[in-house]
Amino acid sequence: MKKTAIALATGTAFLGLAAPAMAQDATFTGPRVEAIVGYDISKAGSDADNDINDQDDQSIDGLLYGVGVGYDVDLGGAVVGVEGEYTDSTAKTEFSDGTDFEGFGLGRVDTGRDLYIGARVGAKVRPDLLAYVKGGYTNARYNVLSRDGESEIRENIDTDGYRLGAGLEYALNQNTFTKIEYRYSNYGEAEIDFDGVDSNRYDIDTDRHQIVASAGIRF
Repeated sequence: MKKTAIALATGTAFLGLAAPAMAQDATFTGPRVEAIVGYDISKAGSDADNDINDQDDQSIDGLLYGVGVGYDVDLGGAVVGVEGEYTDSTAKTEFSDGTDFEGFGLGRVDTGRDLYIGARVGAKVRPDLLAYVKGGYTNARYNVLSRDGESEIRENIDTDGYRLGAGLEYALNQNTFTKIEYRYSNYGEAEIDFDGVDSNRYDIDTDRHQIVASAGIRF
């Protein structure tokens, strides 16, 4: 909750940087690029939830960071656009004994790169403030380090899923903006990449929740 509060406070501060006098210069049309930072949590989905073993850590959380690009068209009262992201996260967990199996074995699991492509549609709450919803495809990687007492095995788990989200974008002026956004991702398929060889695809159930703030430039 503390990390969530920090992320919300950061986003609120971003949205409050500009004076209302900038409203007449606001625009939501054109290409954009932005820096992204926020709170990230991955956890077992409902199909994989394990409430029997209280030693089974079912979530990892950390700092999300990355970059995003997009292109929007301002239709007057509404805005539509496409967008993409490359992000990473500090979320990880450590395993120290054989009682904490987690489905990955002994070792360390952390989040790797996350690729996203999707679309958004929004409505202008004010001339300089856009409320929007978004959705699209996400491919996230989880890095696994396993130990058998003598050797280490490193492998990547690549997951496919969908992302849904909603947020507010505030135009500081014609060329700069800030955003605060919540998004939910669910990953339903995965494959293991071991020494450059991909396994067959298999079903998983992993949820991801993120609260992020962004600052960017529109060209």
